[in-house]
Amino acid sequence: MKKLALALLISTSLMSCTPQNIQTMAPIVMPNFVPSGLLSKSLPEIAAALQNGETTSEALVKSYLARIESIDNTGPTLQSILTINPDILDQARALDAKRAAGETLGPLHGVPILLKDNIETKDNMPTTAGALSLKENITGRDAPLVKGLRDAGALILGKTNLSQWANFKSNDSMSGWSALGGQVRNPHILDRNTCGSSAGSGAAMAASLAAGTVGTETNGSIICPSTINGVVGFKPTVGLVAQDLIIPISHSQDTAGPMTKTVKGAAMMLGAMATGAAKTDYISGLDANALFGVRVGVMRFSQGRNADILGLFNTALKDMESAGAILIDIDDYERTNTGSASFDVLKYEFKASLNDYLANTAPAVTARTLAQTIAFNKAHADIELALFDQSILVDSEALGGLDSPEYIKALKAIQKANRQDGIDVLLSKYEVNALVGPSGPVPGRVDPINGDVWPNWAGSGSMPAIAGYPNLTVPMGDIHGLPIGVSIMGAKDTDAKILAYGYAYEQISNRRVEPKYLNTSEDRPEIKAAMQRK
Repeated sequence: MKKLALALLISTSLMSCTPQNIQTMAPIVMPNFVPSGLLSKSLPEIAAALQNGETTSEALVKSYLARIESIDNTGPTLQSILTINPDILDQARALDAKRAAGETLGPLHGVPILLKDNIETKDNMPTTAGALSLKENITGRDAPLVKGLRDAGALILGKTNLSQWANFKSNDSMSGWSALGGQVRNPHILDRNTCGSSAGSGAAMAASLAAGTVGTETNGSIICPSTINGVVGFKPTVGLVAQDLIIPISHSQDTAGPMTKTVKGAAMMLGAMATGAAKTDYISGLDANALFGVRVGVMRFSQGRNADILGLFNTALKDMESAGAILIDIDDYERTNTGSASFDVLKYEFKASLNDYLANTAPAVTARTLAQTIAFNKAHADIELALFDQSILVDSEALGGLDSPEYIKALKAIQKANRQDGIDVLLSKYEVNALVGPSGPVPGRVDPINGDVWPNWAGSGSMPAIAGYPNLTVPMGDIHGLPIGVSIMGAKDTDAKILAYGYAYEQISNRRVEPKYLNTSEDRPEIKAAMQRK
């Protein structure tokens, strides 16, 4: 579907290029596939260029379509996008006409955004979670966050590939793989893991295939693909962004969030995506001096053992100090051991919430319960079970309802461990305003035989995920061409402050790296030389 739509759109868009908009188009073949012109810029810069008349939405969309064809479908073949909005050019022209008439919808007017393909949109695109059983799930509904983006003027360019069912299908899964989209590739080094379920959103953002992307997280699926693909990712406080019409896992942990090149871009998107009382201006608080005098807890207990990550982390801490932060080392903290309770909670909530969602899918969808989905996958095992099983789906189906005493006890235990006895106690005991640590490890290779194989983990992203608290990752450099981010997390509903702290760090560090699209790590000169016999 994506390739057909792209072929039709590009064939018409290239014929209609004029000398005025050619300069905004990314060429089909580029040295090292590095973006040029506006496509190399951040979301705020792109929004400003549209506002100032430097380009049009139509020209910008054509540029992205050409780049998607040259990088996602061919060339490195990232496979980060599942579907292109077939009406995107008409929608772009309509927004250009509105602007010409003096009607600007909002700060994102005409800005192309990609959505993770578990988020519903009223456009003529299915919402699939990467699953064959949902291939025809065209609902004609906008999730509230999508309506918010549209109201701010954003264009929905398409849907990104993801780890199928948001990586909640198999205990032996491979991150970034879906039955419909295949394997997402990391644009920095193509054979490396993209991490988390928002793999396509992370890879597409790093490769400059849209001005911004939207991911979702239950336990690390915004933060991990953001750090590993070298972009900014923000997981808001659960509830700040409404989760209606998003294919669910867990009502207590699920949230959508922005993934962009800069913190300001994330703040612009969040302001549009948030709902209710949380719909506020997250940009006005961004200040290069926001860290001055702020006490920051350094989670030494979670920094891991990788010397290269520690080097980047310590440099990031020096940058924060240069920005005026007061650093407080936290060496001695041992998280409450809740055993398998956190996983059990997700499985209970997945069964209940997925059954609710599937009951209201498009009429063409035949698998309308979790049990029917399991049966569908068995009947289409050559596609759905080609690489790994559906053990998590099966285990979830075997559990009881949300009135189960086991579920209620487990939920209470894990939330207490990560809220009152976790982030809350660290903030209060050490009298700090935020906590920082590495955002994750250096990724291993994509492994279709063994599934995900990870090195020693770095960071504590599961704490804010389970607690439902905000967590921001900002690039802090790279290790042999593979990016790593630093996480800044805090108490419930401190989203604006966390964004401000991240912005202040970003202004003094500026360590985001562009992807090089290497085939393997051995394409790096220092690694190639070391691997050869002397």
